[in-house]
Amino acid sequence: MGTLKDRLNDDLHAAMKGRDELTTGTLRMALAAVRNAEVAGTEARDLSDDEVLAVLSKESKKRREAATAFADAGRTEQAAKERSEGEVIERYLPRQLTDEEIAGLVAEALAAGGFTGKGQMGPAMKAAQAAVAGRAEGGRVAAEVRKQLG
Repeated sequence: MGTLKDRLNDDLHAAMKGRDELTTGTLRMALAAVRNAEVAGTEARDLSDDEVLAVLSKESKKRREAATAFADAGRTEQAAKERSEGEVIERYLPRQLTDEEIAGLVAEALAAGGFTGKGQMGPAMKAAQAAVAGRAEGGRVAAEVRKQLG
């Protein structure tokens, strides 16, 4: 089994052959974001699958935010395009956790770390994010941590 980047490249070529413009365009943008991340540091290097997932998560979030902004501005066609691109990217992301699953993982992380008060928000958030492991947006996790520490 190759890397996630290999899978993105393979799927891009398949989409190009199948003349799937949405998938082709979206994967080209996603791979460009991955390449930008690879050369962003002091020395160029290949990203690990986890790092590629982080880039894809950011790209997915950008699409969701843009879709919301376009929808709020009454630009339904652009909003639909952003949502469609987001759906293509989400095929490569781990399944997102439900609110109940987040609540359970946060409760376990807080109990394991002995976090009990709002003053411990930073370390509690770090522990909760580690437990969630990229399967939910930070805002959702932070809201649950605040609720449980409150």
